[in-house]
Amino acid sequence: MRKIAIIGDHFMLPEAFEKSLKDKCNHELELNSMTQPWPDEPMEHGYAISGMDGLKEYMGDPKKIVKFIGDSEVLITHLAPMSKHMLEQLPLLKLIAVSRGGPVNIDIDAATERGVRVVNTPGRNASAVAEFTLGAILAETRKIRVGHESLRNGEWRGDLYRADTTGRELNELIVGVIGYGDIGKRVVKLLKAFEAKVLVTDPYVQLSAEDIRDGVELVSLDDLLARSDVVSLHPRVTAETTQLINKDTIAKMKPGAILVNTARGPLLNYDDLYDALVSEHLSGAMLETFSVEPVPADWPLIQHPSLTMTPHIAGASVKTVTYAADQAAIAVNQYLNGQ
Repeated sequence: MRKIAIIGDHFMLPEAFEKSLKDKCNHELELNSMTQPWPDEPMEHGYAISGMDGLKEYMGDPKKIVKFIGDSEVLITHLAPMSKHMLEQLPLLKLIAVSRGGPVNIDIDAATERGVRVVNTPGRNASAVAEFTLGAILAETRKIRVGHESLRNGEWRGDLYRADTTGRELNELIVGVIGYGDIGKRVVKLLKAFEAKVLVTDPYVQLSAEDIRDGVELVSLDDLLARSDVVSLHPRVTAETTQLINKDTIAKMKPGAILVNTARGPLLNYDDLYDALVSEHLSGAMLETFSVEPVPADWPLIQHPSLTMTPHIAGASVKTVTYAADQAAIAVNQYLNGQ
């Protein structure tokens, strides 16, 4: 019997992990499961807690998690932390499978030092986020949010049918996609179906032959900002991309452009974005993630009428759960088979 500890939550359900393990693994397994309260309760951030500084975001009390894992050989989790100190207390742990695109709740350096393998599930929510991004773009370009809010307030905005105020179709717009990873590529594919002109910037990739044939252009960041009617963010957060969108880059954007962020909060300077909305240099913005979550209720930015917001839900779909659980289970089976 191979002992596996499962730490899920109300999104990545423990029972989903259990089902995938039973379907994908050809070994006798002893499964022990725990459910954490996320997303009903917010995550912690490693920089804020002593001893957890090698981690970004996670959920769970380290002492309780170490006790729960005990002598398990494998940990499957979504958000549970694993710091250097925790690893030192788990000598039998050999594999950690994290059902996220990036295992930011694990101290990878410490795991490597101790010979503990860490696997993740890249692209687990790429389809969900790409689909959500198209919805976010349409909400802005076709005045869906503006129309909704006016009706909610008892106002019939017939003027939204005026030629000088109505929305624009994607087939007449230039959409700039920053970041050409799994999600960015899917967004581009969906934009093609709407016959939008697509620009891409990413210094680490090349366009596919299909994209080139379809008229997608790989351009510099400055060129993309200057030409795009809509700018959609999809890079990972690194030292290079932190606050990539700031007063300087916003100034390079086309007047009246729309900014959409379904990636990560730290990509933006929020004060600079607020100023751009107040000055109407940007006609609108859609934010799905924030640098601080939950968002402070008294934050002036979230009161601005040209901003659309959602509470970090772009990657949340039933398919994301089942796909991530299956990918984690496949990795566990490969490990158990010595692969």
